[in-house]
Amino acid sequence: MAPSEPAPTVEPTLLAATFSPSGELHHCNQAWTTALGPSESPWAHLNPEDHELATSSVLEAGRGRLVSNRVVTPLIPDRTDELPVLLNFIPVYTSDNGSRSVSAVTISGEVMAEPPSWMTSQTQRHRMETLGRMTMGVAHDLNNLLSGLIGHVELLSEKVKATGDTAEAIRSSLQTIEQTAEDGATLIDKLQRYIRQDTDKHFERLALPTLIEDCITLTQPYWYNEPRREGIEIKMERNFSDVPDIKGAPTELREVFVNLILNAVQAMPEGGTITFDTFVDDRGRACARIRDTGVGMTDEVLQNIFEPLFTTKGEQGTGMGLSASYGIVQEHEGEIDVSSTPGEGTEFVVSFPPLQQRTPDADPDNADETHDQSIQVLVVDDEDMVRSIADQLLTLNGHDVACAQSGSEALSFFDDTAFDIVFTDFGMPEMTGAELASRIRQTHPELPVILLTGYTDTAAAVESVDAILSKPFKIAELETLIEEHVVSS
Repeated sequence: MAPSEPAPTVEPTLLAATFSPSGELHHCNQAWTTALGPSESPWAHLNPEDHELATSSVLEAGRGRLVSNRVVTPLIPDRTDELPVLLNFIPVYTSDNGSRSVSAVTISGEVMAEPPSWMTSQTQRHRMETLGRMTMGVAHDLNNLLSGLIGHVELLSEKVKATGDTAEAIRSSLQTIEQTAEDGATLIDKLQRYIRQDTDKHFERLALPTLIEDCITLTQPYWYNEPRREGIEIKMERNFSDVPDIKGAPTELREVFVNLILNAVQAMPEGGTITFDTFVDDRGRACARIRDTGVGMTDEVLQNIFEPLFTTKGEQGTGMGLSASYGIVQEHEGEIDVSSTPGEGTEFVVSFPPLQQRTPDADPDNADETHDQSIQVLVVDDEDMVRSIADQLLTLNGHDVACAQSGSEALSFFDDTAFDIVFTDFGMPEMTGAELASRIRQTHPELPVILLTGYTDTAAAVESVDAILSKPFKIAELETLIEEHVVSS
């Protein structure tokens, strides 16, 4: 069969046939012929074992017994997969001169698998398209929430800097909250890039000990706070040696080490010690080792530890944590190895190729320089929280900010105010950000318009705006765009 031809399918029609009590076929429908065999050989598609089961069931029903729930697995020509069929054998009685006897056996059958035609049907494609649209909508809403969260963390951080009377512990907590929110935003970005089939990685220079320390901080409630409430002590030890920087996606690599920490905690129900080491192996690779003093693993578990859906945690586990971590490490040209002894603990070693050293392009002394010019900014967004946080962040940096909740309201502001730059949401009722940018272009062709969006597909706005900034945004990103499109120009 040519590859382009569809495989034969069995549609969800009831299989039906009538046999004599001695096993001869009287009649069968088309669905039966396709699944089990033609009229001249009604069990042709069965293997010898199932053939024996079917013929003996006909004879048993012919003797007056109801035979139900017999499963056979015919192999249909031009199909590579078996097709389970549930059969019921029903004796049909007739009365003649007062005596009652079986005159026929009716067999009904039901295919117990979805036909391949369903999997490629329009309905399935529509369902997947709808799922994609729903996912993009969820991503948009979550990005709006993260914008508010990150924005308020930045505001609190600025107040900490200004007053100087807040405990250092609060500053550390704010940094952890901010990092967590940023990781959530990066995961949404990863999802959106997947939907767009954009697989470009956003790799950056990373210090392995710093990355691990971030993960230890992020997971502190799990390895320190919660166990202590139950009278369990888990210690975290660090032995960080100098290792070369690596290149990678920080959010994805944090996911790896967070998974390893959580697995170590779960392997020590009575408490114990988690130890992190960093070192350089004999190939010059940057390595991180995490050891626990937990229950350990058997050889059988070790052989399957990175298999998708494999879990030792029962209903509480998904079996995806370590398999996902394995995939992430591989994407970073890294390696992950594991060794374990039951009753003694487990050790994971993760290694990455070192980042090639190069001369910095910019003067670090000038990296944090910002302009002190006050800018007239218009912020347009139908979400109250996003408008509020953008207003507060930009005002904090000395800019004059006006806010509008719709495109029509934004246009009305131009009668009284000369703006230097416009930040607008993309998805708004009545008038989208792209439509607003086009209207502004008609009367103010030189005015820079920046699109702030949590949506995945913004192709419609590309020609109308000067730049696109994904939500959630940070004040530094807003200031960079002001610098590029207003101050520098």
